[in-house]
Amino acid sequence: MTTLITGEPSTELLERQGELDALAALLDDVREQRRGWLLRRFCDERRNSARILWGACDALYTPSPLGPLIEVAESSGGEVEALVRGAAKPYEVATALMHELGRHAPSVLVLEDVHWADEATLDVVRLLGRKVEGVPALLLVSYRDELDRVHPLRVLAGELSTSRAVRRLRVDPLSPEAVARLAEPHGVDAVALYRNTGGNPFFVTEVLAGADAEIPNTVRDAVLARAARLSPEARDLLEAVAAVPPRGETWLLEALAPEAIDRVEECLASGMLSSGPEGVVFRHELARLAIEESLPSDRRVILHRKALGALAAPPTGSPDLARLSHHAEAAGDAEAVLRFAPEAAVRAASLGAHREAAAQFARALRFGDHLQLEERAELLGRRAAECYLADENDEAIEAQRAALQCYRKLGDRRREGDSLRSLSEILWCPGRVAESQRAGREAVAILEELPPGRELALAYGNLPIFEGDFASSQRALELAERLDDTQIVVRTLASLGFGESLRCMSEGVERLTRALQLAGRAGMYEDVARAFDYLALAFVHTRSYASATEYLDAGTRYCSEHGLELYRLYLLAYRARSELDRGQWADAAATAAAVVNVPRASTMPRTIAQVVLGLVRARRGDPGQTAPLEEAWALSESTGESLRFEPAAAARAEAAWLEGKHEAVAGFTQTALELATRDKLPWAIGELASWRWRAGIEEAVPDQAAEPYAVQIAGDWSRAAELWTDLGCPYEAALALADADEEEPLRRALDELQHLGARPAAAIVARRLRSGGATGLPRGPRPTTEVNPVGLTAREMEVLALVAQGLRNAEIAEHLVLAAKTVDHHVSAILRKLDVRTRGQASAEAIRLGLIGQDG
Repeated sequence: MTTLITGEPSTELLERQGELDALAALLDDVREQRRGWLLRRFCDERRNSARILWGACDALYTPSPLGPLIEVAESSGGEVEALVRGAAKPYEVATALMHELGRHAPSVLVLEDVHWADEATLDVVRLLGRKVEGVPALLLVSYRDELDRVHPLRVLAGELSTSRAVRRLRVDPLSPEAVARLAEPHGVDAVALYRNTGGNPFFVTEVLAGADAEIPNTVRDAVLARAARLSPEARDLLEAVAAVPPRGETWLLEALAPEAIDRVEECLASGMLSSGPEGVVFRHELARLAIEESLPSDRRVILHRKALGALAAPPTGSPDLARLSHHAEAAGDAEAVLRFAPEAAVRAASLGAHREAAAQFARALRFGDHLQLEERAELLGRRAAECYLADENDEAIEAQRAALQCYRKLGDRRREGDSLRSLSEILWCPGRVAESQRAGREAVAILEELPPGRELALAYGNLPIFEGDFASSQRALELAERLDDTQIVVRTLASLGFGESLRCMSEGVERLTRALQLAGRAGMYEDVARAFDYLALAFVHTRSYASATEYLDAGTRYCSEHGLELYRLYLLAYRARSELDRGQWADAAATAAAVVNVPRASTMPRTIAQVVLGLVRARRGDPGQTAPLEEAWALSESTGESLRFEPAAAARAEAAWLEGKHEAVAGFTQTALELATRDKLPWAIGELASWRWRAGIEEAVPDQAAEPYAVQIAGDWSRAAELWTDLGCPYEAALALADADEEEPLRRALDELQHLGARPAAAIVARRLRSGGATGLPRGPRPTTEVNPVGLTAREMEVLALVAQGLRNAEIAEHLVLAAKTVDHHVSAILRKLDVRTRGQASAEAIRLGLIGQDG
């Protein structure tokens, strides 16, 4: 069980019994193998009944990979410690932690201040959050709530929000009454204190700690007032600790402030610091920041230089490269930054922390003005690669273009060509397809002037293959085999096989599976993920759902275990499309919402997910279909790439047809059909042509259309229904039956459409039946309960939409012109029917079920 907690604890716990009771209930659930801060108090009260493991994140400019888990590893020892101290991947650490937690029932694992966590740590939390439900353990994750929209932790919280094993417990600000009670012994103006702090528990306690001072306007003033009560030597020690986050080890403080090392007890007694197994730490990071920022610049630089020297040769263990890089930058030591930052980047990348690796390379580049041009180009290229893997495509493109300019100045044509090839790959992800193609062709033109080598093979394999010309891929394969380069063979087989599979060429799947096997044997993790991605999409695109499910399941599991979150996002989008096609619309909406909730730069997963969300709503007759379909269209139209644009075009055509707007179908499908015909994609051609046919556009059946569409357009509705049924597509089968002129198949179509909840299509069929004289037609489920799987009424759906927009009950009552108590009853009913406890959980569950859109 995972619990996400925001906020800070107060010294005296007021108005927190509800939260303590909730945590206690969660632990009881863990003991009984059910689902499931205050944290220190909660843990202190249960040390005799549960095993407690505790780790806190470092507040470094660039976090240390797996930083908070080092403390946990020291407490647990064994396999976990060996893996964390080594170069283990996040999934290996998560697996070891699961085993460790399972050996002691119940266990509580606390990870504090995860808003500072590195990418590898977040991957571990992500994996634990998905799997901890089956272990007798409670995972408590605390973080500050001031996260911007794209903060990696907000992404993680959004991904875990749909799990029933996850609870989010927000620590609300203290009330004016509670602040007054805390302020009373200090003789402080409680009204002014509440106004200046907003009831934030940390702010309140820090202000009250400086009771002899005038009430400050900021926490910084409160912290400095508190520190001013210390002796000069203790303040020196406090400043030293502030300069070396996350903790001041004794040996390190002896190097920074040897004359003040005996003042540790004074600092502890002041409440500013607390002691830990490895040294002393600030009780609150904001206090540490306040002290650090108050340091004169020369004093700050001196402390960081001393820390740099000491940390480079620790008394035990290996130097912490991330901390060394941090202090090198703070000390303004360019030579040290260029020594440690790239090494720290390599270490982070080896752990799957690609975002941290990219930040370390960026740090090195900030201090690289005097680097040789070739060295700078190398750093830029490596940063671009890490940004690409972290899906930070704008940053990756900027870095790769800068590297390209370096190689052009050097006159290094081979590396210029290879840099263009890399740029081409990066440009494709955010949908800049025309730029990607130009860069790819320019790379080949440059490299073909040179003796053939690895760079040319990669450039050949990178050329676009959607136009059905596989000549460049064949050349890449021949050259790669001549060079005996497994990676190029794998990548070329994958791209070639993918293009062939989309065109229903039998050798395509064989090439893809061979690429998957070769990559797996060679331990090429990213290439394995790419092969899973291609196989899954090829099978979903060609409606081979049994095979698609096999690779979706295996690929998602592989990407989760290896921290390859970007590829997992692609696979989730394909799963959503598969669930939609197989009639599992609630699951499809939930899976698509999980993709849309993650702000990434690559546009294809989002395009597919928005198509799915829009089609679920259109087919059910729900409101809110327009926004996701228009976004999918906007993301894909300009790419000129059929694989992206066709789903959006077909979806808008279907939505228009369901609304009776047949005249709009031609405009939505014309360009997309031309692209699909150019690229020779039978299933895309068939889908687009079928909507044009349904809209009354008279044209010949396209020769290349996939069989179910071709026979449907040709008028053989019976054969089309059989084919769609065999494929496992109930909605398409029902639509085929609906093309009949006989009452019996039309009634079957109506029954199936009503069973699916496809109200607009069912209404179309019912009208056809009535116009033919049929009577006694089933009415189907009531619209108010059909639209959602949990039985919400129309009024409850209105209230839910406003809850999701963040409105309180009084505001909802005013908006809907209802009594406040009536809204209270509606909200209670919504929480009960959705089986959730809070308004935030209700919003997340409604999105998961496809009841509302992202914007409510």
